[in-house]
Amino acid sequence: MDEEVGKRFYPMVPVPHVPKINGEIPSVDEATMDHERLTERLRLYELVEHKVKGDGNCQFRALSDQLYQSPDHHEFVRQQIISQLKSNRDAYDGYVPMAYDDYLEKVSRNGEWGDHVTLQAAADKYGVKIFVMTSFKDTCYIEIQPKVQKSNKVVLLSFWAEVHYNSIYPQNGE
Repeated sequence: MDEEVGKRFYPMVPVPHVPKINGEIPSVDEATMDHERLTERLRLYELVEHKVKGDGNCQFRALSDQLYQSPDHHEFVRQQIISQLKSNRDAYDGYVPMAYDDYLEKVSRNGEWGDHVTLQAAADKYGVKIFVMTSFKDTCYIEIQPKVQKSNKVVLLSFWAEVHYNSIYPQNGE
């Protein structure tokens, strides 16, 4: 399955993972347009969203769904990512928007949003590629490479309007 999904993405040009701080929460109109754009992209690549709860843990729930076939292990996934961030401070320190210890304290809390740094830490911890299908106007998807790839598994996430992640799968269930 993972290789097949990778082949679907192959014709697209990946955008390098450039750390960015989330901007303003979009207006209702912008969010609606963004979701329509994302839905069209998912349809084009024959992917479907597995919606996860939007309680601030959505990135971790979506990662949990991809890694453990259930969003219910999000707390464990968050702990693994925090462990990665703590043990590899030098790799991530330059990409956080505040003092590193404050950042660690913040993202350790249940309900706190994940960001580009937690995604990179997840890719590194689990040794998997992460493809994020976005609703951004100028970026169809973002590919996050682990420092060391330990598996051929590809984690597939959707991200819309800079406020919510979901897990995504091929329509045909491959």
